[in-house]
Amino acid sequence: MTNSAPLPLTPKKSDLVEDLLTNTPLILELAHALGSPLNVVLPQQIRDNVDEFQRTIAAHGMRGAVYYAHKANRSAALVRELAATQARIDVASLAELQRALGSGFAPARIMTTGPKTPEFLWLAVRSGVTVNVDTVDELAMVGDIAQAHALPKLEILVRLSSFSNSGATMLSRPSRFGVATDELDSVFAVLDKYPEHLTLLGFAYHLDTIGIPEKARAFDGCLLALEEARVRGHDPRVVDIGGGFGVDYLADGAEWEAFTTALAEAVLGRRAPVTWQGAGYGLRNEGGRLRGNLGLYPAHRPVSGPRYLDDLLNTAAPNLGSTLAAAVLDNMHELWIEPGRSLLDQCGVVIARVLEVRPATDDTHFIRLDLNAGDVSLEQHGVHLDPVLIPSRACERGAGSGYMIGNLCLEADFISRRKIWFEQLPVAGDLLAFVNTAGYFMDFSADHALDQPIARVLALSRNAAGWSWQLDEQYWPDPFHGPSTRRTESN
Repeated sequence: MTNSAPLPLTPKKSDLVEDLLTNTPLILELAHALGSPLNVVLPQQIRDNVDEFQRTIAAHGMRGAVYYAHKANRSAALVRELAATQARIDVASLAELQRALGSGFAPARIMTTGPKTPEFLWLAVRSGVTVNVDTVDELAMVGDIAQAHALPKLEILVRLSSFSNSGATMLSRPSRFGVATDELDSVFAVLDKYPEHLTLLGFAYHLDTIGIPEKARAFDGCLLALEEARVRGHDPRVVDIGGGFGVDYLADGAEWEAFTTALAEAVLGRRAPVTWQGAGYGLRNEGGRLRGNLGLYPAHRPVSGPRYLDDLLNTAAPNLGSTLAAAVLDNMHELWIEPGRSLLDQCGVVIARVLEVRPATDDTHFIRLDLNAGDVSLEQHGVHLDPVLIPSRACERGAGSGYMIGNLCLEADFISRRKIWFEQLPVAGDLLAFVNTAGYFMDFSADHALDQPIARVLALSRNAAGWSWQLDEQYWPDPFHGPSTRRTESN
């Protein structure tokens, strides 16, 4: 029970991120001028990520489109950069739709998803974007709006759920999103009511799982629904499989195995705690037996992003006698995807100033930062990574461990309850950089709690002359250069 060996979780860093974080004078200057916390986004990187997904689709011989799930990050710079690529955008609110329209996306490259307010639907229908409807009532409302204003035909996708075959439910977990497949008659009834105003483009699904078998069943179910639609006189062409392709956050998967093993042993009392007050992240000790489920995102996912998509496309379709990719090709369908987190892989860094380092227990410290758990919501989303230390000055530093806490006077305001081992323990005034936080972590939960300021957002670009930056809202892509001349050497 005395084992206290370090358990690092070293973040994976692209060449672009590595180059940025080794430019200590630049980081210190930006933090000094613009404060802490500070969100940095890297528009160049998102272009490369789009290209990788498009190459994966093309490698299977398919036509398709990559939709950026805007809800994963509020950055205007990232949206504007994407508008200058072949990517499209998936918006889930009125404000996101307004931003997409104002950033250079034509309506034909915009799709609305998720639950929608009447105002959101009104602007979507009026502007002629693709509407991915979530319920039969929402579909009817779209038809009513289009008919009332005598608008041109609107392209519709219908999100499905509760996939079944021959009366047997195929998906083990229910979803609050989408129309159950046994309600397709109601969908077709609404479409038939508005033949002059609605065009069925295809079907979609949304699943909160990383399991390929479940996704394959949903994919297969959408393909079957497309065939049913054709039998009923429609001419759909799209299957939208959403996102959920994941990110590999860690440089070394062995570190993840070591940490999760140590966490289980600590919960069972077989080694020293590795978390504040023995937090088990879903694991518990019941009479010497390990119970519960580990509530953490699998930070090491070597098969993620485009590789995960490739594996999914190579999976056998449960009811169609071929791979999913072959089924799409055989029927001349288009494949649409909606990556959020994985399209933002290596696209952002959160920087925070160290306010105080003080003893927490006999051998650990509290490292208080000038940000809170809402500014970099790793705990909320179950991802554990070590921050990168950016020293503010030369001084003697020894190794040490500690728990990172935030700037709110709340006991729950932990940046991480995991004990973090530092080869050089930070001191007040240093900066800590949280890597790969663009996808859901840097602003998804941010709020003006206790009147603390929300992080400013910077867009940084690198060229042959070095780094340059602009405030996020001031960033626009170079209007005179296309994608081929703006590529970088980053991963």
